[in-house]
Amino acid sequence: MAYIVSIHSFRGGTGKSNITANLAAQAAMAGKRVGIIDTDINSPGIHVLFGLNDEKMGHTLNEYLRGDCTIQQAAFSVGEFGGDSEGRKKLAGKALWLVPSSINSSEIGAVLRNGYDVNRLNEGMQQLIKAMKLDYLFIDTHPGLNEETLLSIAISDILIIILRPDQQDFQGTAVTVDIARGLDVPNLFLVINKALSKYDPNQVRTQVETFYNATVAGVLPLSEDMVDMGSADLFTLCYPEHTWSKNLREVAQAIMQTK
Repeated sequence: MAYIVSIHSFRGGTGKSNITANLAAQAAMAGKRVGIIDTDINSPGIHVLFGLNDEKMGHTLNEYLRGDCTIQQAAFSVGEFGGDSEGRKKLAGKALWLVPSSINSSEIGAVLRNGYDVNRLNEGMQQLIKAMKLDYLFIDTHPGLNEETLLSIAISDILIIILRPDQQDFQGTAVTVDIARGLDVPNLFLVINKALSKYDPNQVRTQVETFYNATVAGVLPLSEDMVDMGSADLFTLCYPEHTWSKNLREVAQAIMQTK
């Protein structure tokens, strides 16, 4: 059985793409067959973490949505072609595929003007799961709430909501949690990112779990080392003993232990 895992945040800047990429990498390192789809078509970015740019990525989700290629043709094999840096080299031979969204300005402009068929997006996800025999499909969503986001939440087996210890994030996350519960998402987890070192992680976890009545799968610290990497590689593979990496692996374990 394949699990669809949507990674979402109500606001931008939460570190959603970094977390998605690292969670998917950890699942692949554990021997799982893993796909990632970047549905943040308006502002794509996860491809950078896998060493791709406009020239390297080949076919994109945009082309699939227009009917110009199959979803399999848009799936970049990270395990086969992505080993060009310290962290990504560890993924050589792993079953990990990324369907990127185009970074081309005209492609982004076309989506902003014309939108796209979310039903075709759903069909593509199901086709990718079947074609690649995936154990997990991670969806890097667009922040906020729109038609695509609601689809991703509705079809998810697991929803991870990323928030920072910030009042704007707290209020927006409350809306997302309510919607997820209304859509009967089977498994809902919260992940707190960019927590300051002066905060007690256990206290933060308890406060957030009490406020939302939901499980916090991990509390990730604000890390200068992570910021310094600048999305040039996969942090958990480069620095596996770092506190951020250890806490991220707790989230990955929560996902992989879900039945």
